[in-house]
Amino acid sequence: MTHHEVHRAHRVGWLRAAVLGANDGIVSTASLIIGVASANASQGSILLAGIAGLVAGAMSMAAGEYVSVCSQSDTEEADLVLEKKSLEQNYESEKEELAEIYVGRGVEPKLANQVAEQLMAHDALGAHARDEIGISESASAQPVQAAFSSAGTFTVGALLPLVVAWALPGTGLIPAVALSSLVFLAFLGGLAAHTGGARISVGAVRVTFWGALAMALTAGVGHFFGVVA
Repeated sequence: MTHHEVHRAHRVGWLRAAVLGANDGIVSTASLIIGVASANASQGSILLAGIAGLVAGAMSMAAGEYVSVCSQSDTEEADLVLEKKSLEQNYESEKEELAEIYVGRGVEPKLANQVAEQLMAHDALGAHARDEIGISESASAQPVQAAFSSAGTFTVGALLPLVVAWALPGTGLIPAVALSSLVFLAFLGGLAAHTGGARISVGAVRVTFWGALAMALTAGVGHFFGVVA
């Protein structure tokens, strides 16, 4: 009976962007709301700041992810062009180089040469992309996917503290937004860890810690400048 493991490496690209977007949406919007509320702003001003932060943050995340991943994609493409040219000009040297990589991983020299020869006969550029450059199909850059994933999850994350701030105005706004946001962050961290195959408790704790720190700092800033004003 054939045994097939369920691997998660193919999720790295979209999972990183999605987790980053949702985490930033919750933390930045909750921190903004708490900071503005700590300065004794009106309910309307608090909600306006939250909505503006949501829109600006989502667009910033989309643009940032797209530009960042495009840069990665451009680098990968440049490396592939360089490798393709090298294969055309120095095929035998490239085969020896690939064999040396396998020898370094523990394969016997004779077998390493045979593996390199067969892989290059099948797909020379693909073999060098994977084993020499480190580019794999599952982890290749996807700019549009990363941009939409990050912006979409940022919006969802930002809506959570915004809805709480709208539903619970007055003196209970700050503790309600802070507590609910920490719960959201813990859930997000645990879900991301589970999806990636890591320990749920570790993922929940590290996300919650940094979120709590951000909210505490912005609350202090808002209180200080609210008093000064």
